[in-house]
Amino acid sequence: MRVQPAAYLRTTLPLDLSVLDHLDSGRYHSIWLPDHMVSFWPDSIWTPEFTDLATVSPSPHRHLDGMAVAAAAAVLTTNVPLVTSVVDTVRRHPSLLAQSALTIDHLARGRFILGLGSGETENTVPYGFDFSAPVSRFEEALQVIRLLWESNGPVDFDGRFYRLRHARLDTEAYEGRLPSIWIGGSGPRTLDIVGRHADGWWPTGAWSPEDYAEKLSAVRQSAERAGRDPAAITPCFIQVCVIGDDDAALAEILAAPLVKSFLLQVSAEMLHGMGFEHPMGEDWRGYQDIDPAVLTRERIVDFLDRVQPEMLLAVVPHGTPQQVARVVKEYVDAGLRVPKILDYGAMAGLQYTAASARHVREAEDELMRLSGDIR
Repeated sequence: MRVQPAAYLRTTLPLDLSVLDHLDSGRYHSIWLPDHMVSFWPDSIWTPEFTDLATVSPSPHRHLDGMAVAAAAAVLTTNVPLVTSVVDTVRRHPSLLAQSALTIDHLARGRFILGLGSGETENTVPYGFDFSAPVSRFEEALQVIRLLWESNGPVDFDGRFYRLRHARLDTEAYEGRLPSIWIGGSGPRTLDIVGRHADGWWPTGAWSPEDYAEKLSAVRQSAERAGRDPAAITPCFIQVCVIGDDDAALAEILAAPLVKSFLLQVSAEMLHGMGFEHPMGEDWRGYQDIDPAVLTRERIVDFLDRVQPEMLLAVVPHGTPQQVARVVKEYVDAGLRVPKILDYGAMAGLQYTAASARHVREAEDELMRLSGDIR
């Protein structure tokens, strides 16, 4: 498959479905729809004291149901595939995921892709969901989805997490083709699951082209062991970056509190490997430790004071759109085929938001030019 960027459709308020005509134009490989209850930004710094974005949105957590928005997008588009990026298997029972995916795929006339992950603390624990053994639960959920999709008539299932008794899902697949399943994850067990079950893959963390290549190799080896075609698994990536028109703009962006807060998604172990001590302490696990409601102002202010620009520059591609495109091209050389360039510079404030969309388009154009006929 040729290198082609993906697009995001925001699933937060205010919802703008008017962009779908542009996204359905053929420029993009697919449209990815996030599915969250809350965002990664701490409540304590979503205030006018820290960002003017708080003057136009009262909360960073105004999320809509990603599956419901995908259903709406399905009837408003005709060409581009629609992908949940990603739905977890903690908040939704796999039987409901199986039915919802078939429903949206019929609305999309065969263009829906069920993107799945094992879940995150912030979207599960505050709501009372059992987040123990998430990877084991995730793999079992995949088994249930496939069982319901592929069985004729009632089925039974006795698992560690799920039980089915005379359960059935008689809704047939659209034109006889089941939806594809893409999986987000980076741990060794998840990469093995991807190789055995998935049609596409995003890492939840790949901090260098070499790291991406190593994880993709693990996925492909797992596929080979399972007797599957490794080349049939679409290699994707949500590439967080920081884009500025020049060094001065980049310095301003890196100083913004919400941009600095990206480091909350990075583990202490990973940052230590890049030569830095994590501002949240040596035990910080990254996004799995984020609970936006309980990260107090005092703790976040202390964190922000400790963040050095060099830390951010070490973990994300940065520079002009052309410079960022050259870095993403290194991931393409490592096997990436469907990148989503996500400019965190948009979180620096209102004056950067409009420029960010332009920067991303320019980076996409340059990346496609650099990639040429790579397949």
